[in-house]
Amino acid sequence: MSTGRAVVRDWVIAVGVAVVLLVAGWSVDPATIDLGPLGYALLAAGGLALAARRRAPIAVLAVTGLCAVGYQAVGFDVPAVAFLFAVYTGVRAGHRVVTVVAAMLMLVVLPLTALAPPQDLSLGDALARARGALEVAWLIAAGAAGEALRQAERRADEAERTREETARRRADEERLHIARELHDSLTHQISIIKVQAEVAVHVAQRRGEAVPETLLAIREAGREASRELRATLEALRDDSRNPPRGLDHLPELVQRARMAGLDATLTVRGRRQAVPVAVDRTAYRIVQESLTNVARHAAAATASVHVDYRPDALAIRVDDDGAATPAAAPPPGVGLLGMRERVTALGGHLHAAPRDEGGFTVHAELPVGPSA
Repeated sequence: MSTGRAVVRDWVIAVGVAVVLLVAGWSVDPATIDLGPLGYALLAAGGLALAARRRAPIAVLAVTGLCAVGYQAVGFDVPAVAFLFAVYTGVRAGHRVVTVVAAMLMLVVLPLTALAPPQDLSLGDALARARGALEVAWLIAAGAAGEALRQAERRADEAERTREETARRRADEERLHIARELHDSLTHQISIIKVQAEVAVHVAQRRGEAVPETLLAIREAGREASRELRATLEALRDDSRNPPRGLDHLPELVQRARMAGLDATLTVRGRRQAVPVAVDRTAYRIVQESLTNVARHAAAATASVHVDYRPDALAIRVDDDGAATPAAAPPPGVGLLGMRERVTALGGHLHAAPRDEGGFTVHAELPVGPSA
């Protein structure tokens, strides 16, 4: 459930409980009550306090308990319904000891309140009124319900973590398997092609013969394929063996781009906040792949990296001043496809296209909003 829906539901419960308490208060004989307005205010306040039960369960426990004691003291013999909701919420939030202590105090204080003026009840009547306002069985049921739901949520969280860890381990194993397969099946053949082409060019040049363009193309293709394969293997193994790289490493990434001759800048906007690990790594990969594409294919002199921390999303944008135009858009490569898959897997959006004023832009939005 989203945060907004949870807030609405809490208010609905709070207003509902307040109405129930007020209706119960109106059913009390007015002749027995000296401070009616105060009692009604305490009834309403005890119910409405439940609107904050998720944010401050202990404070709500205290407020509902004090309101229950207050309206009992002025003569409203009304069950402590709001306090039971607060007990349930406190146990569900994990504050079991504090909640049990508060419940025990209420069981002791309510009879003493009934003995105080203006009621002047006998001890037996006071105990009966306190028992009617807050049954021990109600308290046990509320606490048990909160504990049961807390345990269920904990087991669900644990199951989700286990699934994520299993999926991550399998993905790491698959990456290593792919890396081994690529290394075993392609590295040797590409190395042979590259070496043979280099030797052929060298021999032709030693003999003073014209080197055929096809041979030069084969040599260059072998060099490029070797570089690409090496970069691919490093990326695959980096995800498995080395510590994951994320947003904290973006300055190093931009600095390496500068050292390679690209005038790169990094701008961070918004209040820095912790983001999920998957979002952290994906953001780094997007910037890494974008800067790599700029250096290799864009013929650009400058590149700018923008990171925008928003309340519900992390926005990444990489712009360059390369030769791309809407009329001459470069064909999408494997790098862009990989970026799109990463972003889509996280429920985000990716826009990668030439700009009207020239150059290329990569813009990704990754959701980071809290779950319910």
